[in-house]
Amino acid sequence: MMDFITVPLVVGIVFLGVYSLFDLFVRKKERLSMIEKIGDRFELSACDEKIGLPRFPTHFSFSSLKAGCLLVGIGLGLLVGFIISMSLIDFNGENWRQCELVSTVYGASVLLFGGIGLIVAFIIEMKLSKEGK
Repeated sequence: MMDFITVPLVVGIVFLGVYSLFDLFVRKKERLSMIEKIGDRFELSACDEKIGLPRFPTHFSFSSLKAGCLLVGIGLGLLVGFIISMSLIDFNGENWRQCELVSTVYGASVLLFGGIGLIVAFIIEMKLSKEGK
């Protein structure tokens, strides 16, 4: 159906990958040359007190927890929608109203369980942040 777009898309992706690879090597050489130029003028005795270990942030990002709970919720929503549509709805694909009902069941269950997954992620995040304080 969309065979006309695959060849230009693959060629574009290959050229972008090759360009990015060359760009990374060129940037690395530029950075190394800048470090060498700075190293010639830099005196270590001027900043003995300023050099130390980097400080890591005390708060953690829970974005992976949120994404994981959202995906689990979406997966559960799809599973529940499938179970509801197979057990309660006699769907043979010919009736338009039955098709719309199946679509509504899938959409509602995905949104419901995705929202529940985000609420669970929020509750876990709140509990973990209270324990850290």
